[in-house]
Amino acid sequence: MIDVKRIVDNKQEIQDALSKRMDVKDMHLDEIISLYNDKKQIQSEYEEKRREQRSFNDKVATIQKETDEFKKLVKDLKELSLETKRLEEELNKVESKLTDLIEVLPNIPDKDVPAGGKESNVVVKEVGEKPLFDFEIKDHVQLGKELNLFDFTRASKLSGNNFSLYTGMGARLEWALLNYFVDEHIKDGYEMVLTPHIVNEQSGYATGQLPKFKDDVYWIKDEKKFLIPTSETSLTNLFRDEILDEKDLPKKYFSYTPCYRREAGSYRANERGLIRVHQFNKVEMYQFTTKETSDRGLDELVKKAEQLVEKLGLHFRTTKLAAGDCSAGATKTYDIEAWIPSLEQYYEVSSASNVKDYQARRGNMRYKPTDGEKTEYLHTLNASGLATSRLMVSLVETYQQRDGSILIPEVLQRYIGTDKIVKE
Repeated sequence: MIDVKRIVDNKQEIQDALSKRMDVKDMHLDEIISLYNDKKQIQSEYEEKRREQRSFNDKVATIQKETDEFKKLVKDLKELSLETKRLEEELNKVESKLTDLIEVLPNIPDKDVPAGGKESNVVVKEVGEKPLFDFEIKDHVQLGKELNLFDFTRASKLSGNNFSLYTGMGARLEWALLNYFVDEHIKDGYEMVLTPHIVNEQSGYATGQLPKFKDDVYWIKDEKKFLIPTSETSLTNLFRDEILDEKDLPKKYFSYTPCYRREAGSYRANERGLIRVHQFNKVEMYQFTTKETSDRGLDELVKKAEQLVEKLGLHFRTTKLAAGDCSAGATKTYDIEAWIPSLEQYYEVSSASNVKDYQARRGNMRYKPTDGEKTEYLHTLNASGLATSRLMVSLVETYQQRDGSILIPEVLQRYIGTDKIVKE
């Protein structure tokens, strides 16, 4: 969440920045400042009463019981206790209101992030050329059916709409992609972790998914736990309520998990198969850094995601998202978007974000600087490295051949044991 002191001290600056992604009327900044000032006043009065209580307790201990002075002190102490309790309840109420308003505010976008929504996104890079075909191409659904790669009919029978079932060489190609990602991240010095797929409410709160996006996840009935929409949810919470040493930063991790999402999103009639699903595989990269090095960390994550797609030989572009198209916690986000030949469109296969101290404040994650005693909040960053579902679509459609076969990119061949998928 945003540091409330930044709002109090720089209201206009914060308002101007947040205006890139939301309406002023939804910010409630004046109310936040008023509640903050109320909190300070009540906190001061409460602490004064607590000091008086301690002073009374000391006096009572020194005065002979049953005397008039003792009885008066006891009476005054009871009245003081009631007043202290009233102030404590009032303080709790104000703090709760203040938290409710702050915790739903999105993060403050960086100065170079454009205002507006999806329409204001900026393409910053294009790699490779759009594939050209001298024959009528097939989409991944048709290719999957002919080559026994995917079975969406049986997936629907098992789980309902917007689920996938990988079969035969399709399953092996999916696993080859995951192994390729894992090897690349290990080579780059990232530590592999396999996280739980079910997390508690505190984890969702620290990541920023709760309370605002509670309807987007799959909840475990009768338990305050849910299935992760991304392993970012798990990775963010590795150091919740902990203090690290600056000398141990940055910490770099990656994790493979399936991702579970209730909201498959609005989609066009031709967005079939793997384009929008409730469950998909993803390898997630994650960094914990100091405040001085997080921008450098974001550049690294973007380049790593780009290299993964480039080594697969796929045409893609990198887009800097406008403030309104970023996730709530992100100060800046770059999407890596692969070209889908059958749809003649780009689709996101990785999203890399710098969240700065937004999640760390929610999860109380700090570090102790080498040259100081005062702790600082960690900066957190995340990036898909990569999500496989849409990447699979781009891959099988891009590498399809006139005879109906699919060529395997060179970087995947050692994992799958062949250079081509052919009809059996």
